[in-house]
Amino acid sequence: MQVQFPTDIDLQDRELELDEEQGMFEHFRMVVDQGQSPLRIDKFMASHMEDTSRHRVQLAIKEGYVKLGDKTAKANMIVRPGDVIRFIMPYRRRGMEILPQDIPLDIVYEDEDLLVVNKPAGMVVHPGHGNFDGTLVNALAFYLGIPEGTDAGDGHMGILVHRIDKDTSGLLVVAKNDEAQLGLAGQFFKHTIERCYNAIVWGDLKDDEGTVDAPIERDPNDRLRFRVAREDGNGKNAVTHYKVLKRYGFVTFVECRLETGRTHQIRVHMSHIGHPLFNDQRYGGSEIRKGTVYAKYKQFIANCFEMCPRQALHARTLGFEHPSTGKWMQFSSELPADMTGLLERWDRFTNNNRTYEE
Repeated sequence: MQVQFPTDIDLQDRELELDEEQGMFEHFRMVVDQGQSPLRIDKFMASHMEDTSRHRVQLAIKEGYVKLGDKTAKANMIVRPGDVIRFIMPYRRRGMEILPQDIPLDIVYEDEDLLVVNKPAGMVVHPGHGNFDGTLVNALAFYLGIPEGTDAGDGHMGILVHRIDKDTSGLLVVAKNDEAQLGLAGQFFKHTIERCYNAIVWGDLKDDEGTVDAPIERDPNDRLRFRVAREDGNGKNAVTHYKVLKRYGFVTFVECRLETGRTHQIRVHMSHIGHPLFNDQRYGGSEIRKGTVYAKYKQFIANCFEMCPRQALHARTLGFEHPSTGKWMQFSSELPADMTGLLERWDRFTNNNRTYEE
């Protein structure tokens, strides 16, 4: 039996993808050995996958993540020699022991299946890449009573179904069991989750509403950046809908609704249309993009950057179907103090400067 990571699989007419904001799916392809006796697909998969229970396999099948040949699998289907099984599983970080840390959490909602957390700007979501403690996962391990040294892939670990950037504030949903994880991850994968962000962007947008429909790919010249894909690139479909909430002449307060959830999607899309997020160092927003040449204005912007020393982006609204009850749930988070203070400064600036000098 061979297990491979496929490069081109169609599951339920959707492209399979590994994306940090899309449930972090792992992709697999199994070819059943010639000597294999007929066996139920759930038993076969569970016996050939490390650290994956039959129950978890059955949940994946129930959510439609598994195909046997060209058919969406059912748990009682029988596999035979030569059959090809293609499937995805929500990713679990393995091989990293988690240190529980008593870090305050702003919990908006909690039940036996999930948590909704309001993450502050500056907090990393997952350990790794130089951030092995002080993360949201470390805080969740302590809150949920996970013993020190537990592997991050443990089934009783708080399972982050998606993530937001370190310097983005706002709402995240955390699954507390396998059923919740697979159910929520499926909604992210199918783009049925409601996600609405507030952002402050450079410039005065031409239209009150608009849509950016532009595939996104990793920048080959900088692995920490993404960009709108070139025509010959390997970009993933990405769609952002934006709406102007208030204009300040040199900056604009906007609402961004995600139709897809690519890494850095809003940051990339707004920069692509010439309106990078205010103070977004990675995508050109940490320099003056609009305004006067006078020293007083430059000092005003420097003070604004000091007040909000990060990209001005907040995950304000999160809506989803509860994985157990099927009830639609929606949560909102108020703008944090740094973005509220920034808007107040721009209010005073525009009131005192009715005529803009370019």
